[in-house]
Amino acid sequence: MTLIKSISGIRGTIGGKANEGLTPLDIVKFTAAFSTFIKNRAKNKNIKIVVGRDARISGNMVNNIIVNTLVAMGIDVIDTGLSTTPTVEIAVCDSKADAGIIITASHNPMHWNALKLLNNNGEFVSDKEGKEIINIADNENFEFADVQKLGKIITDNSYIDKHIDKILKLSLVDTEAIKKKKFKIAFDGVNSTGGIAIPKLLKALGVETVYTINCEPTGIFSHNPEPIPANLVEISDTVKEKKADLGFVVDPDVDRLAIICENGEMFGEEYTLVAVSDYILKNKKGNTVSNLSSTKALKDVTEKYGGNYFASAVGEVNVVEMMKKQNAIIGGEGNGGVIYPELHYGRDALVGIALFLSHLALSDKKCSELRKTLPDYFIFKSKLKINSNINIDAIINSIKEEYKNFKINTIDGIKIEFDNEWAHIRKSNTEPILRIYTESETSEKAEILSKKIIDKINTILKNS
Repeated sequence: MTLIKSISGIRGTIGGKANEGLTPLDIVKFTAAFSTFIKNRAKNKNIKIVVGRDARISGNMVNNIIVNTLVAMGIDVIDTGLSTTPTVEIAVCDSKADAGIIITASHNPMHWNALKLLNNNGEFVSDKEGKEIINIADNENFEFADVQKLGKIITDNSYIDKHIDKILKLSLVDTEAIKKKKFKIAFDGVNSTGGIAIPKLLKALGVETVYTINCEPTGIFSHNPEPIPANLVEISDTVKEKKADLGFVVDPDVDRLAIICENGEMFGEEYTLVAVSDYILKNKKGNTVSNLSSTKALKDVTEKYGGNYFASAVGEVNVVEMMKKQNAIIGGEGNGGVIYPELHYGRDALVGIALFLSHLALSDKKCSELRKTLPDYFIFKSKLKINSNINIDAIINSIKEEYKNFKINTIDGIKIEFDNEWAHIRKSNTEPILRIYTESETSEKAEILSKKIIDKINTILKNS
């Protein structure tokens, strides 16, 4: 059993003993702690919190515990039921709620679940705020309401439709161009709420032919739910068999988007954001942001259109903070996460699809041809297990000294930029490992650079 408390929320495997997995007792404790945190911020005010969930098997059980714990804390609840992460984020703002809780373990397998915590802007709470909430939970420093001050539950499952309506009104979403192309699209909903939201979106965009697979929201995932190439064989085959123009896949909470070209080949998860940014920047000059582990292609595309690119620490909350600071008009992460502030500050596969289809329709190119118009780089990802007694910060400092003559960024581990390639080394927030990301002009060069960095780290370990 596993229970992880981090900047990404409270997540764990369902069952087991309290404080060792995501048990009912842990769910109550962290929900009550979050309620207390929000109450302390709001001061003498009736509190309202939005709750929504993905379709995983434990979702209904976890949802009932959270909703009724909030009621017991004297908080009113807007229960959106089966929803998506970006939809709940929008619902918080739209309903003028004080906070939100998304019940999802994102791309983790079905025996996992999590509480993702939102502030009153529909954005993830900061690392500092997360630590404050965990401290309240650990000390059980919360108090339940008396019977006359219990909260009430409002059920509202209309927010997916409201989300789609807001997307259709965006100035750069061209429904007429999409409709004229008569796209045939394959879609894999990985047996979660994407199976509800994305077919609705595609219909609203004027796409009449959609080949759906795994769209029943049973929560029994038909394949590993992380939208990476190894898990996308079925959708790739469907695109080729149906002679579709392209395919889409999302993760269980619908904040990551993967694209499959008409030939069944991957567009590349790193390039979802790059392609959408290319379209946005072509129509409006501005700045962009992605995290340090994302492809250099976004920087190239941004500078081509006269904008400035900025890199943040890994994590959506860090990307959003940097986007606000630099007034970025588009940003996100290289895992298929698109953040479009004109709609809201959160990764959103729905708006990613609408903007990508607008781009593809107006380009008058095949999906694979559009991919060829973008800068071509290759990322290699690896990790190195480190004994828990090893000082990882000391290793990072040694690497910094080793590469002091190169351009270095140390806001999240260390990123070293070479002539036309880079390496990013950072410690995991949840386990004693170093993550090593490298990017170069070919996959072979990226792997060679990765091995070179790992050899350097092993030498440092040996000498220390």
